[in-house]
Amino acid sequence: MTNITLSIDDEVYGKMKKYSEIKWSEFVRKMIEKRINEIEAIEESPESESIFTMLASQEVLKKEWDNELDERWNNV
Repeated sequence: MTNITLSIDDEVYGKMKKYSEIKWSEFVRKMIEKRINEIEAIEESPESESIFTMLASQEVLKKEWDNELDERWNNV
């Protein structure tokens, strides 16, 4: 199994620790797998090219990810 590292805001991390009974790495693994399955289902659609073009546009990504906590996305 491959390991990845991700950054989490300190406030969110504090809240995660409050719910220490949740296996957060398992939760994230399942969410990634769920999203991959959704993308693969879209790929099988005859309209997949136009859907992926829309999903990959910079403006859509910026709106989806832009937030006050992560200034890096403001320059996308």
